[in-house]
Amino acid sequence: MYLTILALFLGGSNLFAQEVKSVKSSLRISNLPKTEIKEVPDTDPPVLEYLSPKIPAGFKHVTKQPEMDLIAKATDNSGISFVSVNSEMQSLSETGIFTSRLELKPGENQFRIVVMDRKDNLTEQIFVVEYVPPVVTLADRISTESKYYGLIIGIDQYRDKEISDLDNPIRDAGNLYNVLVKDYQFKEEHIKFLKNATRAELCRSLDEMAALVTPNDNLLIFYAGHGLWDEGSSNGYWLPSDADRYEKTNWFRNSALQDYLKEIHSRHTLLITDACFGGSIFKTRSAFSNTDKAYEKLYELPSRKAMTSGNLTAVPDESQFTKFLIRRLEENKETYLSSEELFSSFRIAVINNSDAMPLYGEIDKVGDEGGEFIFLKKSNQQ
Repeated sequence: MYLTILALFLGGSNLFAQEVKSVKSSLRISNLPKTEIKEVPDTDPPVLEYLSPKIPAGFKHVTKQPEMDLIAKATDNSGISFVSVNSEMQSLSETGIFTSRLELKPGENQFRIVVMDRKDNLTEQIFVVEYVPPVVTLADRISTESKYYGLIIGIDQYRDKEISDLDNPIRDAGNLYNVLVKDYQFKEEHIKFLKNATRAELCRSLDEMAALVTPNDNLLIFYAGHGLWDEGSSNGYWLPSDADRYEKTNWFRNSALQDYLKEIHSRHTLLITDACFGGSIFKTRSAFSNTDKAYEKLYELPSRKAMTSGNLTAVPDESQFTKFLIRRLEENKETYLSSEELFSSFRIAVINNSDAMPLYGEIDKVGDEGGEFIFLKKSNQQ
């Protein structure tokens, strides 16, 4: 028994020794030195992407607008520190998108964009936007800034039996109305057409024009009907439909017309009258050469001009004056036609085909500064 116990003791000692050895071996493995992981430095620059407008590298963007919105995106794995456009800091969205309003001058405009990430890496780009302003012609300016108003008057029926009726004034006035609306920059809603108007209706319509017409607008007044010249008072008259042959109460004086024209603050007023008309209303005139530059000058300066079919003599019912006036307006192919050009184009034809002596000139003392009424032809697209 003693031997048995001793053997067990010795065998147990060997087992104990193996376990300890095993433990030591385990401890030895766990005490090995750790492996160090080296961090790779971030040297990649941020990425800049143009979203609008799309600007390929090395190209410039061309626009006809004086300003534009640049929309771009800046991204980097480390995050974006800042973005600037021409040294102005930009606000970024969570996804890195920023918008910058660019003010442009005619010609090439250079913009410098700088993007920095959180590791101080920079992306710098320069792009060019060329602003090409649209060509603004005189026709563009007039169409944009101005309206053409018309007061068209035709009187051929008279209440007083002592005043003879006429056959053609309303027809002639209607023909002029049609060509202005069809071929020139006159809109129907801006023309008042009076047929057989009374004196009160004439005055009311002139008051309305004074309220409507602005200093940027143009006004054409056309009168066809009876006219008289009073030698004693040196004054001319229109005869409205309610005029009395022997009583001047309802006659419409040239001097009254001048007073109304002073109250109408148009850029240009052109009076065309197919009636006997006193020359005293006119003032001497000056002429311009009709180049494109001259048209701009003519339009820029305010004008108050008149053309009339006759001076102190009665005008025949069948008017050659209005006939050739309308014909020249219909035949005109030019964009711009000044009132003086129009008159010159048909004056000789009227003289050769009638006894009338047409007149053209500045209306005296109502604010003429040397400009010209310009008839603006409608374009083919209108």
